[in-house]
Amino acid sequence: MDIRGDPQLVVSSRSVRMWRSGPWTGLGFDSIPEMVSYTRAGFSFDFVNNNKEIYYSYEISNRSIITRLMVNQTGKVQRFVWLGPSGWSLYWYTPRTQCSRLDSCGPNGVCSLFSSPMCSCVQGFKPKSPTDWGLMDGTGGCVRKQPLDCQNRTDGFLKMTAAQLPDTWSSFVDRSMGLEECRARCLMNCSCTAYANADVRDGGSGCILWFQDLAGLGQFESGQTLYVRLAASEFATSSSKSNKSVNIAMIIPITVVSAMLLLACTAYCIYRKRRRDPAAATITHHHKHESEMKDEKLELPMFDLSVILEATNNFAPENKLGQGGFGPVYKGNLGDGPEIAVKRLSKTSQQGIDEFKNEVMLITKLQHRNLVRLLGCCIQVEERMLIYEYMPNKSLDAFLFDKEKIAILDWQTRYQIILGVARGLLYLHQESRVTIIHRDLKAGNILLDETMNPKISDFGMARIFGGDDSATKTRKVVGTYGYMAPEYAMDGVFSVKSDVFSYGVLVLEIITGQRNKGVYLSNPDLCLLGKASMESME
Repeated sequence: MDIRGDPQLVVSSRSVRMWRSGPWTGLGFDSIPEMVSYTRAGFSFDFVNNNKEIYYSYEISNRSIITRLMVNQTGKVQRFVWLGPSGWSLYWYTPRTQCSRLDSCGPNGVCSLFSSPMCSCVQGFKPKSPTDWGLMDGTGGCVRKQPLDCQNRTDGFLKMTAAQLPDTWSSFVDRSMGLEECRARCLMNCSCTAYANADVRDGGSGCILWFQDLAGLGQFESGQTLYVRLAASEFATSSSKSNKSVNIAMIIPITVVSAMLLLACTAYCIYRKRRRDPAAATITHHHKHESEMKDEKLELPMFDLSVILEATNNFAPENKLGQGGFGPVYKGNLGDGPEIAVKRLSKTSQQGIDEFKNEVMLITKLQHRNLVRLLGCCIQVEERMLIYEYMPNKSLDAFLFDKEKIAILDWQTRYQIILGVARGLLYLHQESRVTIIHRDLKAGNILLDETMNPKISDFGMARIFGGDDSATKTRKVVGTYGYMAPEYAMDGVFSVKSDVFSYGVLVLEIITGQRNKGVYLSNPDLCLLGKASMESME
């Protein structure tokens, strides 16, 4: 327990705090709203903070329930309940989501799992680094648009509802003070940045004052009200907008009609031009995306087309390594530099510019020994290419489903591949700056380096996700049948569990050396999953 400011539970790695519970609100800790429902399961919680002592404890009314609380090797706090013959069952854990981390959206940033992007700035603030925020990295946080005017006491307060309170290690707490007195105290102190009730019971009471940037701020349905200090000009801007609404209401219809007429004329001209020269429209489309990619300001080298043509000997057939949904993959050599693998988007590719940009945007954020490394990209005229590190042993399926090459995969090698893929997947789901769902994990997307170290590749279908215990739905189901989780294949519902299902299929294939879509002589209708299921039943 960190007893500085308003006390809270913390998980630290040496001096670095990885998670905190938030302050005690009278009903439970602010960042653990589920505590309220746990009382119905037989838990009772007690928090005492006075001049003599500070402590937190819990009891279980049902003495037949056996429970334990532990910290695992990854830093997660887990509560297990003993179920007898079934063993221990995970009852609760934290950190639960990307928003559980203190640095998820940086100082004065607001983290919300149900928003896209996940991070936003408090009203009156702007991203400190717009470039990083454009890459969906909000850890740099936000800065004020207008400085405070403490001397004249003209500042006001923005009312934020459903807020996860900021970190309270440097806050001041007075449980006898009312909310109005709390507000006045904050205005008197030039360092005060926000205030809130210390206890949410019976309409709220007590006072918490913050004196630094607001860290760990979030939003969720059962959050409480936070008052953030802003310059008076921020409220004046909102007021002027309101006063102008009548004039705007008169101008909008005229503007809309004019814009519609202009758009109709423009669309007709473009239609006539494209009918005369379809090729020109295609080239314009590609130049548009080329400009978009350059405007992203990615921290990634852009290779010139002439360099790639020289490296691959003008995409010579003998340099072709394989063919995928994206298009052909070629081996190349950058002169005295490293060997490379070039993924070239074909004109008939099932993937488009969105998948291309998605793969570039995602993989530039990822660095792990079990993820393939992206060296750069090339987008010129009609060409779109991704340049990766070259994997001399190609993909896992080239060994796994070849009757001769499978002999190279002894049990120790297979075990190391299984372990390496698991490490890469764990990084994507829990340890990277954003949670990534791969959505197409299969043997063909596991590449092997010269030491048979596995590396997950092909992030064209991957998606950034809000948390590891929730699910989202898509109308467009992508991936490879046979590896898809049933709820994803049938209903489009996916989460980190979808990747775990695909990983399970992959493990079965590695152990058996058989494809999940394989046909068995004893029963042609039985796939690998079905066979494994029947074996377990026997």
